[in-house]
Amino acid sequence: MVRARTRTQEASTTKILKKEVLAPGIKRFELDAPEVARKAKPGQFVVLRIHEQGERIPLTIGDIRAEEGVVVIVFMEVGKTTRQLGTLEQGDEIADFIGPLGRPSEIEDYGTVVCVAGGVGTPEIYPIARALKQAGNKVISILGFRSKDLRMMEEEMKAVSDELIVTTDDGSYGTKGFVTDALKSVIERGEKLDKVFAVGPVIMMKMVSKTTEPHGISTLVSLNPIMVDATGMCGVCRVTVGGEMKLACVDGPEFDGHQVDFDELMTRLKVYLTEEKQSLEAYEQRRTEHQGGCGCCGSKEVKDA
Repeated sequence: MVRARTRTQEASTTKILKKEVLAPGIKRFELDAPEVARKAKPGQFVVLRIHEQGERIPLTIGDIRAEEGVVVIVFMEVGKTTRQLGTLEQGDEIADFIGPLGRPSEIEDYGTVVCVAGGVGTPEIYPIARALKQAGNKVISILGFRSKDLRMMEEEMKAVSDELIVTTDDGSYGTKGFVTDALKSVIERGEKLDKVFAVGPVIMMKMVSKTTEPHGISTLVSLNPIMVDATGMCGVCRVTVGGEMKLACVDGPEFDGHQVDFDELMTRLKVYLTEEKQSLEAYEQRRTEHQGGCGCCGSKEVKDA
């Protein structure tokens, strides 16, 4: 089934109003995007293209300030395009910015909810946690990071949570262990949990879903498959949910975690790893050569490479 772009999706050039480094390799941009900000809801995403020859990449909306016309995105520099994106500075423009895309999070007064985020999933779950709190829920937030140096948005999450638990893989901050260890502790203390929202690495969302499933706790996960068109026409972002094919861009990105075929999703995410590595290496080589030649590695030539 082909789905056309809806009227709620706006495409335009956007300017970076503010740039912030949240942790090593993790950047936060505040963007001038009033049309998107006016219509966006927690859980939705945008697709951007840095320049006319650039790759289209989806990014979850990290915050919305509709009255100011501001949309916030947070991203980790893991490939060529996100590395390029990270070289942009305040005042620079992004050629294409399309959104809001996807279905909003299912926000209502469930009772007691747990918001679980891993790493860069933290800024993505923040607007969801805030909306759940505003809807009257008791919000327990669990944030997981590899180490103390990579933690982010702790104060912001604390402000929208009744309880905040921070874990680190190496024990350098908070509780040593994984988010699933903290989630098990919350479940085992006997508190009735009505809903769990999870955003982060696919393996983390899989393990969160496996943790809640035996207890019958409804769990929503935000999926991040490879995506191109993002309007339901190309089919690249297909995922299997409950034995049926779904398109993450228009049917999601949130799905019932107990129904998602995570193994298939992880396999599909690895399809272009070799090409992605080659593209990043070629980009970094051009940057190095340009820097050595004239000392102006942030120039438009390299950014548009």
